[in-house]
Amino acid sequence: MDKIRLNETPVRTSVKFGINDIVLDDFTVPEEITAFDSVTIKDRAGQVTTNERIKDTSLIYGVGEILEDQVNEQSNQNIKIVMDQKNQENVELVFDFQGKDHCLVDNIEILAEEGSKGTVILKYKSSKDNADLHEKDYHNGICRIKAKKKSDIRVIVINLLNEDSRNFISLESNVEESAKVDIITVDFGGRSSVSNYYVNLEKNNSEGNINSIYLGKEDQKIDINYMAHLYGEKTNIDIEVQGALKDRATKSFKGTLDFKTGAKKAKGNENEFCMLLSDKAKSKALPMLLCTEEDVEGNHSSASGKVDSKELFYLMTRGFSQKEAMKLIVKAKFSHIIERIEQEELREEILAEIDKRLD
Repeated sequence: MDKIRLNETPVRTSVKFGINDIVLDDFTVPEEITAFDSVTIKDRAGQVTTNERIKDTSLIYGVGEILEDQVNEQSNQNIKIVMDQKNQENVELVFDFQGKDHCLVDNIEILAEEGSKGTVILKYKSSKDNADLHEKDYHNGICRIKAKKKSDIRVIVINLLNEDSRNFISLESNVEESAKVDIITVDFGGRSSVSNYYVNLEKNNSEGNINSIYLGKEDQKIDINYMAHLYGEKTNIDIEVQGALKDRATKSFKGTLDFKTGAKKAKGNENEFCMLLSDKAKSKALPMLLCTEEDVEGNHSSASGKVDSKELFYLMTRGFSQKEAMKLIVKAKFSHIIERIEQEELREEILAEIDKRLD
């Protein structure tokens, strides 16, 4: 197998930190992409169009060129979603890896028309009834979001694939004047899970928010790369990432806020915290601020640490086992992000997955 280098930082740092990219030496990009039919679309307002080829548009960053080319040339799901002022129903897409459907290459385009508001949910899950094929599960996707003037769009990406799958996703948003894009991600599955998100706040008063949780176990590798370009005046970006790692899982987080010339009064904040649930779990983080404009405000922080022993002891004195106490602590840490998801059934599903994956 050849080594594949993915998810490079926009600005290189010292090689000794081992965070400029992720190198996979135990994986080969599948060459044969067959049909993927296990897709459920909840679309009450007729906002979704499928099977229409999406125009190839080069990503500014993305997970990697080899995977971007595969989506543009071999996608087996092409989906367009349009939100307008008349049709503002939520849209939910569920991709269920089961039976012969174990290889998904999806190309998704979301357009929020001027003044529109809505939520799009993208959920990827491995079927429990297909354990013998789980190790072959493969997801490579691109999701492009265009938020026009005064639109308000939320995109929730849920990765509930099993721990032997491969998950790669590139998201890109362009946000116009006074528009807002909220991204919420739940990243639980994948022997390797690599995600890349770029947001371009190109017009005045545009806003972007990223709220993410991740959970790694066994030998999972999680690599997260978030980048925001702030061009317009009074633009705003907030990035909040919370995670937990157990066993020998590893995580790299890279977050870059880039204040461009002309972004007067722009504000940017990013915070990432990783809870280490074992001595062998490893966490790396690289928060960066880049700036060519003086009149801006930027803040960043990252940290990792073990579970508070006093908190754990307190819960155990109240009758909880150590495992159950750990679950409660992790769910409490994730709660302020999970609560941003308005759909109660989806929140309950995420909490149940945390319980299952921490057993």
